Amino acid sequence: MKRFLTATAALALTGTMAAADYKLTILHTNDFHARFEPISKYDGPCSAEDNGEGKCFGGSGRLQTAITAARGRTNNSILVDGGDQFQGTLFYTYYKGSLAAEMMNQMGYDAMTVGNHEFDDGPEVLRGFMDAVEFPVLMSNADVSGEPLLADKLAKSTVIERGGEKLGLIGLTPHDTHELASPGDNIVFTDPVQAVQGEVDKLTAEGVNKIIVLSHSGYGVDQEVAAGTTGVDVIVGGHSNTLLSNTNDRAQGPYPTMVGNTAIVQAYAYGKFLGELNVTFDDAGNITEASGEPLIMDAAVTEDKGTVDRIAEAAGPLEEIRNKVVAQTNEAIGGDRAVCRAMECTMGNLIADAMLARVKDQGIDVAIQNGGGIRASIEAGEVTMGEVLTVLPFQNTLSTFQVSGATLVEALENGVSQVEEGAGRFPQVAGMTYAFDGKAEAGSRISDVMVGGAPIDMGKVYGVVSNNYVRNGGDGYKMFKSADNAYDFGPDLADVTAEYLAANAPYKPYTDGRITVK
Repeated sequence: MKRFLTATAALALTGTMAAADYKLTILHTNDFHARFEPISKYDGPCSAEDNGEGKCFGGSGRLQTAITAARGRTNNSILVDGGDQFQGTLFYTYYKGSLAAEMMNQMGYDAMTVGNHEFDDGPEVLRGFMDAVEFPVLMSNADVSGEPLLADKLAKSTVIERGGEKLGLIGLTPHDTHELASPGDNIVFTDPVQAVQGEVDKLTAEGVNKIIVLSHSGYGVDQEVAAGTTGVDVIVGGHSNTLLSNTNDRAQGPYPTMVGNTAIVQAYAYGKFLGELNVTFDDAGNITEASGEPLIMDAAVTEDKGTVDRIAEAAGPLEEIRNKVVAQTNEAIGGDRAVCRAMECTMGNLIADAMLARVKDQGIDVAIQNGGGIRASIEAGEVTMGEVLTVLPFQNTLSTFQVSGATLVEALENGVSQVEEGAGRFPQVAGMTYAFDGKAEAGSRISDVMVGGAPIDMGKVYGVVSNNYVRNGGDGYKMFKSADNAYDFGPDLADVTAEYLAANAPYKPYTDGRITVK
């Protein structure tokens, strides 16, 4: 059985083992979500002006520079991805997987796992991406034999050689991908622990003793896999957008997180960091040292000019999408800041209604949208996608979760707790009604809460949809951070709103008294 040696033990053995030590640098990304252009500190679009002033992060240009520099620091490295290259910006809407394939080939990736969003447009788009990339795409915990597009293409694991040694790479995707995306009816997803152990046993039998799992299953599942398997050396994670770090005060755990003999790493999301893990193995394949840190892609990282130019060229056709007419409205839809942060507003109703309509068949009862996430109004007449993106520019995704009635009331109290200051936490809602008294003491302002026409039951569990910013505690909604059955990676809120507008065109904006100001 493999064992992880302490630093002291590693030093003690250096004299006898030095000749056999094998050092490997694992460079890694995850949950890139088509952020080819630089992003703001809120993970949304960042203007050219702000980028010039050093306020932006990420983008393919910085990643290219950082990868080249990291390779220059070692004579033995691999570059891998933890899944979800697809979805998140207009680049994906327009190019599907082709631009991701081009950039990943250029950067020299060695392998990636399938994320749930790789199935957003069915097996067809995933297959096209796999045909375009020059490296293996892996997924161990699914039976794809019934899906003709993937049956002979999507492997569970692979072996690559680096520095004279064989490395076994295993892919892992969410067990509930069939609920999160559109893989079709021909793929059966299976238990991650059993799937990984099966591939480890197969690779070990082939004489491979250095095994890396590329996992798009989340930090929690990665720890379960590490604890429930033997023979896994490193898990490169994704899906939960977890920052692991030894220096960042927002980190959710150390980098790497050690579970038994297994080193777990993850590098947040959106190309904001490049993970860099340095691992030393002894001749038996035991890890004797594992250290590193995610490298932040801030203004200190110079953008590679050729890559920036290519992304700028690729962005050209997106202007057509931004100008695309998606709906018609006969009246202006009001998103005025002073209104949407203080009372029911027509834009708030539109967005909340759109969210609820999208997921109502998933057992969701109510929708909550923070007023601060509404950034503009829409004039009467034709509605373009660019206008919708101006209203909702943050690339927030739909989040679904479950909380008690008492927690819902606590959330509403938070939402109106700073109404006199015009705070962005003000709750625009659908599927429910409430009243509030802004003159009462904060924390005791909410009354007359109704869900689906019935008084709220404090002990009952309700399904809620919001955006990922609110669900993760933004605007003071910390009571949602521990919600049950949370899923934060649904479709983009702007796309959901645009599609709802189109389905209800010509759209007639309205208020119906769902929020009462006392």
